[in-house]
Amino acid sequence: MVVGAVGCSSYNKLLKVNDSDQMFNAAIDYYNKGQFDRALQLFEEISPRYSTTLRADTIMYYTGCCFYKQGDFATSSQIFDEYRRTYGRSPLLEDVEYMHAMGYYFASPAPSRDQTTTIQAISSINEYLERYPETPKRGVCEMRLEELHNTLFDKSFINARTYYKTRRYKSAIIAFRNALSDYPTTPHREEILYLTLDACYELATNSVSSLQVDRYLDAMDAYYNLISEFPDTKHKRSAERMHRACKAFLAKHNAGEIQSDGSDVVGESKLNTNTNMQ
Repeated sequence: MVVGAVGCSSYNKLLKVNDSDQMFNAAIDYYNKGQFDRALQLFEEISPRYSTTLRADTIMYYTGCCFYKQGDFATSSQIFDEYRRTYGRSPLLEDVEYMHAMGYYFASPAPSRDQTTTIQAISSINEYLERYPETPKRGVCEMRLEELHNTLFDKSFINARTYYKTRRYKSAIIAFRNALSDYPTTPHREEILYLTLDACYELATNSVSSLQVDRYLDAMDAYYNLISEFPDTKHKRSAERMHRACKAFLAKHNAGEIQSDGSDVVGESKLNTNTNMQ
């Protein structure tokens, strides 16, 4: 492949000429120099002229690369996807599929936003690794996968914690437990187990009397789940306080000291029955 050296001063003149080969070589030259906007304009100009030639796949490849290098991953992904379907035996295919997957990675949003693109990135990178198990880019791909999974971990934690912060404890408990079930290796595991305990305890404390025994028992289970995994948890003092309170309530209930209206025999005030927490 011959690369024509074209100076910046002749760029506008180049767009007006009708020499496709000169424009092709100039586009490659601009690309190699990192002038992707100029390269892209030339590639798009000559693409129809080479649509039925052996250069068609090269032009599509570089067109996708220009968008990719400029950060337009939505467009580059579409071009690379079309390339994969059209040129399934191209020697450039592995590179195309790598950039196709990485485009989703770079477009992956912050954990607070919708994670559809993150899931697409994980799927695309795994697909790339399955097709090219000996790729020298495996280390980079595995690092990217870890980052993407951490984004999903953060998203599930943020969603569950939102329920907790708004005192919707039943929903928080379900969301925390789903987060652990879906992402058991989450780095937020200790925090999730503690917040599950706290949510269980708050739900039990603020429940009507007919539901309190079961909910205090649920809080006890949450306490043991936390302590069994993290015996030296940073939340140990608070967890122990809730554990003692749960034991005290259940002991009073078993001794018949808790009346059906939620008060004890010595006249403790009725428990808060905030319906938002039930």
